[in-house]
Amino acid sequence: MQAALEVTARYCGRELDQYGQCVAAKPESWQRDCHHLKMNIARCTSNHPVIRQIRQACAEPFEAFEQCLRQNEAAVGNCAEHMRSFLQCAEQVQPPSPSATVQAQPLSAS
Repeated sequence: MQAALEVTARYCGRELDQYGQCVAAKPESWQRDCHHLKMNIARCTSNHPVIRQIRQACAEPFEAFEQCLRQNEAAVGNCAEHMRSFLQCAEQVQPPSPSATVQAQPLSAS
């Protein structure tokens, strides 16, 4: 969870900050009043190209980290190495080049 939060904070920090401020400001009704901001975080993490690449490239170390957490619920500190492996993988993911995300247009013959 912490590893996913670190990646989310890096690429969707604005959305995370807005949600956190809303939750802090509305302790009685944050579940209802801040839901739209929570959805903004989900939208950002689903659509951000770097996060999508991290999910693809680092699926294996992330799954190992999640499995470790499930097996060590009472001692999540035992999973620090798994988290470190995932974050190292995430650090190495390069943002897609703009030319890779734009489809090439055929050249028209003049």
